[in-house]
Amino acid sequence: MYDPTVARLTYRALLGRRRALILGALPLLLLVIAVAVRGLSGADDQTAADVLGGFALATMVPIIGVIAGTGAIGPEIDDGSVVYLLSKPVKRPTIIFTKLIVAIAVTMVFSAVPTMIAGLVLNGNGQQIAVAYTVAALVGSIAYAALFLLLGTVSRHAVVFGLVYALIWEALFGSLVPGARTLSVQQWSLAVAQKVADGNLVTSDVGLPTATVLLVAVTVLATWYAGQKLRSLTLAGEE
Repeated sequence: MYDPTVARLTYRALLGRRRALILGALPLLLLVIAVAVRGLSGADDQTAADVLGGFALATMVPIIGVIAGTGAIGPEIDDGSVVYLLSKPVKRPTIIFTKLIVAIAVTMVFSAVPTMIAGLVLNGNGQQIAVAYTVAALVGSIAYAALFLLLGTVSRHAVVFGLVYALIWEALFGSLVPGARTLSVQQWSLAVAQKVADGNLVTSDVGLPTATVLLVAVTVLATWYAGQKLRSLTLAGEE
């Protein structure tokens, strides 16, 4: 189910100079904010939760997911080079699964690692806040990568739609509108983080059992449907 050659090509596409700079911009900004906040206000648990929840989890993680998820396959479909990949003796589900693993790995590295570092800078992991939000970033990375990989297979405007989802639905509606929170990867991830954190600074509007089911369902269904779309794309090309 995992093809090293496909993985190597995908890593090379995602971590090229230009895309790597884009991927690194938000983590760098998070660390700068963390250092500045710690210098100005000292170690404070509430402030740490606000920064990690409001910027890292609500903005940085989904945007990085957009870049990694759509970038894992979208450009190949747009420029037609996916035809060469599909002509190789590699099963279509293997291609999708391999690209998903790469997208998840890239999203985790560029989101969870800086989240952990920022949390330690902000309050030294008081009340397990740094670890809790890092776990949320790891869990969210999986669902976001699957969602945006699917989006990359079904739309030529995947990046635009992905950013609209990340910035408007997740960062705005997912944080402010009660009904929208239930359908937010951010809230599902927070449910897991809430279990890890001490105290009540990390909360979610979704219960842990529901969040777990939704995270797994979205990841599996998005991956399966992406495979189906890739299969139909192959048939269309062969015809």
